[in-house]
Amino acid sequence: MALPYTVDTHRPTQIGLVTLQSDETIERDFRMLLPSDVELLVSRVPSSATVSLDSLHAMEDSLTASARLLPVGADLAAVGYGCTSASAAIGAARVAGLIKAGVSTPHVSDPLTSLIAACLAGGITKIGLVSPYVASVSDRLIQGLDAAGIAVSSFGSFDEPLEERVVRISRGSIRDAAIHVGRNGTCDAVFMSCTNLRALEVIDEIEAELGVPALSSNQVLAWHLGRLAGFSGRCTAIGRVFGFD
Repeated sequence: MALPYTVDTHRPTQIGLVTLQSDETIERDFRMLLPSDVELLVSRVPSSATVSLDSLHAMEDSLTASARLLPVGADLAAVGYGCTSASAAIGAARVAGLIKAGVSTPHVSDPLTSLIAACLAGGITKIGLVSPYVASVSDRLIQGLDAAGIAVSSFGSFDEPLEERVVRISRGSIRDAAIHVGRNGTCDAVFMSCTNLRALEVIDEIEAELGVPALSSNQVLAWHLGRLAGFSGRCTAIGRVFGFD
């Protein structure tokens, strides 16, 4: 016998996220940042254990298929792609096109696009950059920022190509690196790049020490997706970016 049922007409706001196979950080950070009534739906894209320009470009072939794995019945207000360096290597427009080929959504963002949007909203034109990447990957990110009119006035890198080691970099090391980079040049903000870098919990400490916004890949992506979907004002406000108009 078929059991009777009713259908809920109310839909919560739903956000999609395509994150890397190797990422251990972004989902936890998003669940700390997003309002409790926003549903986060996640798919993963195959990714290399080593970060290089070649491995970043290789994800281009899998992005559409990974986006298709997000639930067909969902009503996604926005979808994020969780990789800062690949967004710079592949290009934001190309990333958005590949994801929209796999899933229906009005908005796609990524950490680089989100960082640029945050800088525009906050009047930021010069940043200090903390990177975990090898030089060729960091250089591509700096070029992407420069093309958007954002200068990197000071820079430091952990120079670590292995994702399994990037995620193990201690929060104390990240905090100290950001403070060092922020003091090493005149900058309007400090940005800690990489969605696998565990930077979220030290943002308040860095801002208190430097007196400028401290931005991280996951933080700005959550902020921007919230802005696109209309809930950024209800996010957990970790960092000054959540006060930007």
